[in-house]
Amino acid sequence: MYPQDNVLLTGGTGFFGLALLRYVATLGKAAPHLTVLSRDPARFASLYPKLAAQARWLQGDIMQVQALPRGERFSHVIHAAADSTQGPKLSPLERYDQIVSGTRQMLDYALACGARRFLLTSSGGVYGRLPTGMVAVPETYHGMPDPLDPQQAYGVGKRAAEHLCALYSDRIDVVIARCFAFVGQDLPLNVHFAIGNFIRDALWAEQIKVKGNGKPLRSYLDQYDLAHWLFTIMTHAQAGSAYNVGSDRPISMSQLAHLVRDLVSPEKSVQIVGLDDGAEERDLYIPNINKASLNLGLTVTRNLEDAIRITASNAKQI
Repeated sequence: MYPQDNVLLTGGTGFFGLALLRYVATLGKAAPHLTVLSRDPARFASLYPKLAAQARWLQGDIMQVQALPRGERFSHVIHAAADSTQGPKLSPLERYDQIVSGTRQMLDYALACGARRFLLTSSGGVYGRLPTGMVAVPETYHGMPDPLDPQQAYGVGKRAAEHLCALYSDRIDVVIARCFAFVGQDLPLNVHFAIGNFIRDALWAEQIKVKGNGKPLRSYLDQYDLAHWLFTIMTHAQAGSAYNVGSDRPISMSQLAHLVRDLVSPEKSVQIVGLDDGAEERDLYIPNINKASLNLGLTVTRNLEDAIRITASNAKQI
């Protein structure tokens, strides 16, 4: 990314958007010109005045791009709207439509604005359940969630959005970032993200609760690395390719809860709420990041321990 580049970002007020805005603030004179599409720029500016100053703001909705100005010119579009934070508040059909229709509308708008590159923030959820023996999923695995299960609307929708990008690839360079799990100072602590819930409990609850049996495996990338990876993929990734974005360091939910406890509130206990019936059900969500490492030189620069400390130290009481 170069200072002369003009970048349009959707989803700029969510976790991904906050991560990208904070990252741009570190680039100084090397930062590209950033325009953020938001339904309520004034509200964001009231909450984050310094971050709001990092960008130009455009009021609008990804589902109503026909109302956006047509004289705009952008070199790059980062489509990060429709992330998973607000997903549980939507019906499966609403989630699917927001992801797929929103992506198509933004692809059309990118073409109208003369953009040469389009980055879709997709999800590791596109892979579905992994086969036995696979621990970290590579981009070459072509599994997918069950399309007959309405609760898989997010992963199926992201897979369909990726295919839409491929259908537009003869008119614009498209790249895909398949994003896994993250942590950082802007992570919501009161929604469905386990690590956020553990940090919240460590700060303000009597004990840290693990709702399941503690066996599922996850990995977490700090939001600074997330933003750096997304900008690198946008700028340097091979057009038409997908790249996993995340950490390849696995940790069980039980281990994670105890790690958060040890780092944030050593005096508290950890309670495993779910029963362990002894069955070895596979539940893991870990990327193979060899492609990003070998092709783009991307690495995990902030370890999980430091990321947890930063998240906890910046948390605000809910």
